Amino acid sequence: MNAVITDAELEQHGVTRDEYARIVGILGREPNRTELGIFSVMWSEHCSYKSSRVHLRRLPTEGPAVLQGPGENAGIIDIGDGLAVAFKIESHNHPSYIEPFQGAATGVGGILRDIFTMGARPIAAMNSLRFGPLHGDLGGPNRRILEGVVGGIAHYGNCFGVPTVGGEVGFAECYSQNPLVNAFALGVFEKDRIFFGKAAGVGNPVIYVGAKTGRDGIHGATMASAGFGEDAGAKRPNVQIGDPFMEKLLLEACLDAMEKGLVVGIQDMGAAGLTCSSCEMGARAGTGITLELDAVPQRESGMTPYEIMLSESQERMLLVASASRADALFDVFRKWGLDAAQVGEVTGDGLLRVRLSGESVAEVPNGPLADEAPLYERPAVPPSKPRIDGWLPLYSFLDGAPGSTYESFREADANPGAADYDALMLRAVASPNLASRRWIWEQYDHMVQSSTVVGPGSDAAVVRIKGTGKALAMVLDGPSVHVARNPREGARKAVAEACRNLVCSGARPVAATNCLNFGNPEHPEVMWQFGEVVDGLAEACSVFGTPITGGNVSFYNETFREDIYPTPVLGLVGLIEDLSLVTTASFRDEGDAVVLIEPGSRVEHIDLEEERALQNLLATLIRDGLIRSAHDLSEGGLAVAAAESCFSTLHRRPVGARLHVPSRLEVCRDLFGEFPTRVLVSTRQPGALIERAARAGLLGHRLGAVGGQRLVLEYEGVRAVDLDIADLERVWADALPGALNGRPLFD
Repeated sequence: MNAVITDAELEQHGVTRDEYARIVGILGREPNRTELGIFSVMWSEHCSYKSSRVHLRRLPTEGPAVLQGPGENAGIIDIGDGLAVAFKIESHNHPSYIEPFQGAATGVGGILRDIFTMGARPIAAMNSLRFGPLHGDLGGPNRRILEGVVGGIAHYGNCFGVPTVGGEVGFAECYSQNPLVNAFALGVFEKDRIFFGKAAGVGNPVIYVGAKTGRDGIHGATMASAGFGEDAGAKRPNVQIGDPFMEKLLLEACLDAMEKGLVVGIQDMGAAGLTCSSCEMGARAGTGITLELDAVPQRESGMTPYEIMLSESQERMLLVASASRADALFDVFRKWGLDAAQVGEVTGDGLLRVRLSGESVAEVPNGPLADEAPLYERPAVPPSKPRIDGWLPLYSFLDGAPGSTYESFREADANPGAADYDALMLRAVASPNLASRRWIWEQYDHMVQSSTVVGPGSDAAVVRIKGTGKALAMVLDGPSVHVARNPREGARKAVAEACRNLVCSGARPVAATNCLNFGNPEHPEVMWQFGEVVDGLAEACSVFGTPITGGNVSFYNETFREDIYPTPVLGLVGLIEDLSLVTTASFRDEGDAVVLIEPGSRVEHIDLEEERALQNLLATLIRDGLIRSAHDLSEGGLAVAAAESCFSTLHRRPVGARLHVPSRLEVCRDLFGEFPTRVLVSTRQPGALIERAARAGLLGHRLGAVGGQRLVLEYEGVRAVDLDIADLERVWADALPGALNGRPLFD
């Protein structure tokens, strides 16, 4: 007879009384504790999307290149020549606050498994990170979190052997006790060799492969579905521990078994572990699964059924093989030195049956468990007052900067004639949201596998597709300050900027994945933000033809009831049909003309049709050989984009430029203002380029030329900025390492 489930146990499991009544209705009886645990993780926000599904349905998910949209481990697109690309982004925010190194490391491990579970070999990884400011009262803890997260990402990716080719990092107060760690991975494979997480074939064996099960990560999914308070440190046992060397063996073994045709279905044991993998595989196939827990490889003694089913130990997979070929599958995993054990079989009744020592310990229908979690249409109300200063989005890079830098730009806007623009330029490139990330990406191996064409530091990363003349470009973008001010408009800008970055690299955007990081969905303002962001993403993705193939929603990013900014992160993938078209942000040769392309009006609001016209023009100009470099104008505006184009690269020393800034608004806004739909290009044919821009309904300004060793920005005939480019680059490069050592560059 089942013990009575108390209110305290329901609270511990994150299950409401109404949800419990629904569970009782499904089972026709009271659940035992193991069954309650199974429902609690599968119906958690992290696994069920119970607060977001009503909104996510509005996103475009289909397109001519889409082979697999949302619902599987990763989205898949067709890139021609019989090849396909699997890619996805996932969050590991909560674990990375509790245990930064392992939280970030296992986030990388999880997203890599999502890719090779589909049958693709991972060839690139990226990450999008958010931290609190590195100065002030919480500067010390924030620095430790950043160092731990970066160390964890580097450890796992480098040991596994996947290049980390790019990403983004942002700083703001709201992330001080809730960092964001979003991990992206991409893999390539033959499009007729896609594998799915389905438990097909009644009587087929269910096989556990990989690392042994331990007590780490129990209730990880539930922990990721709640905010933080005083008990954050007590949740360390909820964080998994990863082994990248084990995962590398698991990758090779799985791909080996797939190549030999031994796999019927396969699923990663990620969030909710054995519970999620077994019930989702059964639900997708309309079958049942019986599990024998005595057969599950375990590294700790005395584990209960509850612990075995909810453990989130890493580097594990659940496979279904045909009964006649199971022995051959075991041989493959033995060859790679990995555990493999039959732990059950596929049944025809749609039930997840869990047994231990011959006795039933849980019996739950797969369909309701996987697909019938409560669906909430939570109240949505606009905030009563703006979350941030309405002036700030003109200079979003100042969010997280020391107060003196913020005030310097305030004063320059108010008194443009009295401003020292050399000093503002130095402060801009040293601000946390613009300073060089070299200290971070130098810890990542971004050249392993020898496919990287453009690594960290340009508008987008580019990797070649071996055996072809093609390449893939990829970018992560998430302008959280713009979204915090106007969620729908900010989301539209995020898609436009990500697509613009791809086009600047020589690619044509194909499809997207997203990671939607938000505060507590029980707060009406958060749900209003979420709905607005989804509508903005849907509108922009439809205009640019970039369907959403999958992704992740991360709610409950709050600490002591303080929600983070709404932070959608877009992962965009584009195709470069010929390697000769690859374009970077760096100026090329002395004497090249520098041209700014933009729409006729310079306003904060984005016009998606103007943006599409700009991107189509730029893509055509690159293919016609008129563009030598291209750089998206975003954070820091024209002045910072010009400086970044001058800085040194692996292939050349820093080079200067002398440019005249078009006078359209006010000097500080024209120099540093962040207006959409603008690119800075260099060319040897400025006249032809400007004429082509005019035919597309856009403006082309010939600003000046590349050359010398100084960056000179003239405004209305006066030198507003005149700095040695090597000195400017030194300030930019030293800012982040200095901040991590507690050294402010400015008073």
